[in-house]
Amino acid sequence: METPRLERRFAPTALMFGNVVTGCAVLAPAGMLNELSGGLDVSIRGAGLLITFGAIVLCVGSPLTAWLTSRIERRTLLTTTLAVLALTNAASAFAPDYATLLVIRLIMLAVGALYTPQAAGTAGLIVPAEKRGSTIAYIFLGWSLAAAVGLPLITFIASRYGWRTVYGGIGMIGCLSFLLLAWRLPGGLIGAPVELKTWADVGRNRMIILLLLITTLQMSGQFVVFTFMGPLLKKLTNAGPDAVGLVFAFYGVFGFIGIAIATRIVDSWGAYKTSLLFTALVLTGVTGWALSAGNYLTMACSVAIWGLGFASTNSMQQVRLVSAAPVLASASVALNTSVLYIGQAVGSAIGGVLFARDLLHGAGYVAMSFVALALMTVIATKPRR
Repeated sequence: METPRLERRFAPTALMFGNVVTGCAVLAPAGMLNELSGGLDVSIRGAGLLITFGAIVLCVGSPLTAWLTSRIERRTLLTTTLAVLALTNAASAFAPDYATLLVIRLIMLAVGALYTPQAAGTAGLIVPAEKRGSTIAYIFLGWSLAAAVGLPLITFIASRYGWRTVYGGIGMIGCLSFLLLAWRLPGGLIGAPVELKTWADVGRNRMIILLLLITTLQMSGQFVVFTFMGPLLKKLTNAGPDAVGLVFAFYGVFGFIGIAIATRIVDSWGAYKTSLLFTALVLTGVTGWALSAGNYLTMACSVAIWGLGFASTNSMQQVRLVSAAPVLASASVALNTSVLYIGQAVGSAIGGVLFARDLLHGAGYVAMSFVALALMTVIATKPRR
């Protein structure tokens, strides 16, 4: 039966809004490390482990849940995932101590690992093939909005009303997202089942392996700095909560601009050229951060340049994976999400060690090295004519 045009038109927006919730849930601790540290009586590095341990769960959970749930109807699967995200964030607001908050977060992310890759895979089921690239980029726009609007709000609210209010707010927008997706996403959407053979086929595909390596390197480099961006700005420039929130806003707003540009140009430029451009922008921004550490204005400008590329590079990775082997897309996109979180875990762990040892300037140079390796790998994946 043909899906009504109204549902097709607004289904990508519903999927995108789900990524806003997912992005806020995953990134929230980075915007309020100081408040979590003080409120839960743990060190900044200990609060940062909420991101590190959560990323480990996400990297394991993404391919595992993709395999276990590949035969489940997509509206049922995605709305259930959002319902769990909403409930666990609400529960986090009442966590009595650090250990309880960590357990709730790990449960939340074990289920939440499903959302982003399955939302991207669902895009191919609701739009024509020629619009697949721009639609996936649009759905990933939710992560840009989470950074552009969510992170500054998280920092603002946490500094004035506490971290519990933040988690309660994420729970509320999670409920709204659940209702929107249940209303707009067509029913009866079934993706290609992920079999054990699928993983073997992915492992034999050289292009997919290189693309997964790019994601790992990009995210490792960025999260060396991003996880501790607030405390780093405070120590290096004596920035207060509002000044830190402004830098997060630069990061997110320019991320929004970057993904909007990528969405416009990817169908004409192709995913490779678009990916090359935005990875170079990430490297430019991270290099600027490293070289100007200690100067608030220059660091903020560097973050804006970095922001242009952060979400665009991730969305281009998904577009390239889908294009490289459409029949393997469910597995490869899930693995991309998995290695994305491996990168987060590696980067935040390295950043935590550097922060604990007061090697504040070194974080930028480590980040720069990872992203430079990512850019070289992107160049190595240039399509043959």
